[in-house]
Amino acid sequence: MPEIILENITKRWGKFFGVDNVSLNIPNNSFITLLGPSGCGKTTILRMIAGLETPTEGKITIGDKVVFDSNAGINVPANKRKVGFLFQNYALWPNMTVYENISFGLKNIHEEMPVLDPEAKQTGDIVRALVNGTKIKEIVEECRDKNGKLDENKAHIKLIDNYNLSIYSAKELFNLGIHSSSDPDKVAKAKLAEYEEKLAGIKEKYAKEGKELSGKYHVLKNGIEVMETRKLTKEEIDSRVRACSRIVKIGMFMDRYPAELSGGQQQRVAIARTLAPEPQVLFMDEPLSNLDAKLRLEMRYELQRLHVETGSTFVYVTHDQMEAMTLATRICLVNNGVLQQYAAPLDVYSRPANLFVADFVGNPSMNFVDAKGAQAADGSVELNILDGVKAKFVPNEPLKISDWRAERDKEEEDKKEFERQRLMKKGAVEKSNKDEVFKYHVQKVEEQDESLMDEPVITDEDFVLGIRPEAIDIEPAGKINTKIYGAMPTGMESTLKLKVGDFLLTSVIFGNSIYLIGQDANIDIKGKDILLFDRRSGKLISGGTLEIM
Repeated sequence: MPEIILENITKRWGKFFGVDNVSLNIPNNSFITLLGPSGCGKTTILRMIAGLETPTEGKITIGDKVVFDSNAGINVPANKRKVGFLFQNYALWPNMTVYENISFGLKNIHEEMPVLDPEAKQTGDIVRALVNGTKIKEIVEECRDKNGKLDENKAHIKLIDNYNLSIYSAKELFNLGIHSSSDPDKVAKAKLAEYEEKLAGIKEKYAKEGKELSGKYHVLKNGIEVMETRKLTKEEIDSRVRACSRIVKIGMFMDRYPAELSGGQQQRVAIARTLAPEPQVLFMDEPLSNLDAKLRLEMRYELQRLHVETGSTFVYVTHDQMEAMTLATRICLVNNGVLQQYAAPLDVYSRPANLFVADFVGNPSMNFVDAKGAQAADGSVELNILDGVKAKFVPNEPLKISDWRAERDKEEEDKKEFERQRLMKKGAVEKSNKDEVFKYHVQKVEEQDESLMDEPVITDEDFVLGIRPEAIDIEPAGKINTKIYGAMPTGMESTLKLKVGDFLLTSVIFGNSIYLIGQDANIDIKGKDILLFDRRSGKLISGGTLEIM
């Protein structure tokens, strides 16, 4: 499967930038999730890679082929990019069976491909199965009902699944009657000799023409596959349909119509239909959103397994952070058309790049605490939090905040200069949906309408602490006194709201202890994943530990 590279991709409508200067490198065989709130641009990015949307500017490369380049005037249409697309709406044809739905697109393929000898393939597949007659009989005998009646359709499916056959080969193998013999190995051996002789005859015919057959029964000349522009044969179409149905486990539903299937089964049909043309990349746009919670969880496991079995590159759009965290090898988090962070799921969770990422990823959400302070000579940062609580933040790595701020200011100036240069180009317009520092939420007992409050004056003494709920633990000797404001036990854990003065903190306590509202409790803040953010830019400064003084 190919690598996908996006370089400075922008999509705008008038002055509204749906995607703003996004660059991505999607490695071969990866599972990437495009994550973000509704309207952030994630589906637009997906559609531009697939060729369903034309970027305003930038360059897209799939494998070694440039499929879009605004400067060179290249724009390869979607049907030439060899990508599969799975939408939120499965869009199955209601008047077609499952088999017809999956095979529909395959019948329309007409392109250059290796020449296949269908007769040789079918003969070779049967030769492969005839090696063990006893196994064939066991497979078929499993298809008898409680009255001993043989279900031939079920037997065909069993043979297809066990030997990777087409329906034509499976029926021919079944009709040899090996399963009804008292000595299936003897009968299979005799039939094997016949089919081997037949296959040898086919190969001899090609040898006289100076050709040969590959292991996939493609015609070779001088060791190179003979290519021709053609349609898929019935054998090829059926083999692909059966292979895809086997992967998603819907082999028994081939003759059913979509209305006769559950939501999960329809989803599997849609996946099989997308896989059948053997796309280079599989795009999925919130494909599980129509399923109930239990089925959605089951389908996540199926998608994980599918990714491993197919070896394909998956690009998946979702606004569900749980789907992104559990499925992806890397998460691409987008907001307002701007790439916020592109990293492995656990990195996004434990080291979010900024306040937006920290707030969006994690359930329950991260606690944000305003802090004032300055860095001490030993590298720690002495802070005043929660209206009078003294604390010391100790970075995990050596940190000089003055150097960090200098780098921050340089990045901001470079960004402004880039924007100035961009606006000087012909046809450039100013972005109407301006980028702003994320307005994080500090939980309080009495919430106030922030729109009525004056904007605070931010100085270099202003920080924001990010504390995951699981880092707050109840300890008898804890140094912060709290009162339990709310408690939600779920069995293996409890989510608590803890009142500290006018502030509220969310905590997740593992175990099945019972907590009462109004109960006094002491807490400590533990772990090396406490985050220190710059309040002015919203960017992460460092991860570290927090000591309560």
